[in-house]
Amino acid sequence: MLDISLGRRSSRLCSGASRRDFLRVGGLGALSLPLLLRAEAQAKKEVAPHKARAKSVILVFLGGGISHHDTFDPKPDAPDEVRGKYGTIPTVLPDLRVAEKIPLLAKRMDKLALVRSGAHTNDHHETATNWVLSGRFGTPFGDYPAIGAVAAHHFGFTAAVPPYVAVPRNPSFTWELGKSAFLGGRFESFKAGDPNQKDYKVENLTASEPLSKRKVERRESLLKAVDGLAKRVEGNDQIATYDEFHQRAAEMILSSEARKAFAIDDEDPKLRDRYGRTTAGQSLLLARRLVESGVRFVTVNYAGWDHHAKIFEGLDKKLPEFDQAISTLVDDMHDRGTHKETLVVVMGEFGRTPKLNKDAGRDHWGPAGSLLFWGAGVKEGLVLGKTDKQGAYTTQRPVSPADVCYTVLDAMGIDPRKQLHTPDGRPLEVLDQGELVRELFS
Repeated sequence: MLDISLGRRSSRLCSGASRRDFLRVGGLGALSLPLLLRAEAQAKKEVAPHKARAKSVILVFLGGGISHHDTFDPKPDAPDEVRGKYGTIPTVLPDLRVAEKIPLLAKRMDKLALVRSGAHTNDHHETATNWVLSGRFGTPFGDYPAIGAVAAHHFGFTAAVPPYVAVPRNPSFTWELGKSAFLGGRFESFKAGDPNQKDYKVENLTASEPLSKRKVERRESLLKAVDGLAKRVEGNDQIATYDEFHQRAAEMILSSEARKAFAIDDEDPKLRDRYGRTTAGQSLLLARRLVESGVRFVTVNYAGWDHHAKIFEGLDKKLPEFDQAISTLVDDMHDRGTHKETLVVVMGEFGRTPKLNKDAGRDHWGPAGSLLFWGAGVKEGLVLGKTDKQGAYTTQRPVSPADVCYTVLDAMGIDPRKQLHTPDGRPLEVLDQGELVRELFS
């Protein structure tokens, strides 16, 4: 195998390959971006059209599991060990109250749909996360592709930006979650990094050193030589359109359009302040920029909600940041009209236990949780589903992980029952369960 390095620094590709060797060409099975692009475009050609509501999706994943009791589904009449520390406040919607720590969102509930009946039967981080991100239940190691990877497989590269981006990266507890599984590395998310870092730049879209015209010509000559070698080695029609997609790869890496999409410093500093100068706040702002630039699916990994002990000390810090960042995203998208073609989903992998534990925390709880939806025709001001008096179990309109994923895919114009193929050629439906949450749409 021959490696072509575009710079001196080294980091990891979303597929696991080295960014130092970003264009890696050579032996059989080697991953190169041109082949990635060719494969994705071919996949796109094979997919029949399906009516879409949303051009793009932003999934805000609250890794660890946010407490529904202390946010969107408080139980003020429950015993102290269930009710917790926070009181409730009215919202802009009649008869809807939320926890006192999210006052900004309380004023914007008429722009959102609140689902209070997210429900499943697993309390394990990795297993539950893979379930809610893919819509199919499997092992903790991720047997099925996340819906972001399914979207990448469906749409391919149709712009100068990747179809699937994770900000800052995919969810991770003990290992990376929500990946492309059997679809392969070419459909993994593009990791954007932390946009709250000083002088933030996406390394893969930024030249590590200025390139003179002569250096560019020399590298092109070398790449052509390697391409010729690859053609002789492969000896099959998979290389027939290699040159076309090699050019597409170069355009993605070097284009001003791609660089601009990630250039969060171009935003008004006052708007950045409104989102909050935090990883979460700046990640949401970057997500809005990315969907406006043509990215189809953005996962914002907003972790830190696993409060097994001293939950109120944790939420006293987390919820004001959350309230500010999510509320600003709602306002910003509405001001710019981005919400018309973008579906936003805010969820964790599960809720938290009804009763506080001995460490003044709440543990994992799959049977109940709250989710937010907005944009792309979602019915504004909707409150769907209920839980019992202790917030332990759903009593009205349970919404499963498969239902959520079905709804997201359907909104994007992707048939949730379409068949994918495993590496051994076995056909497999994207989702084998689930249905559209029809109440979300007018």
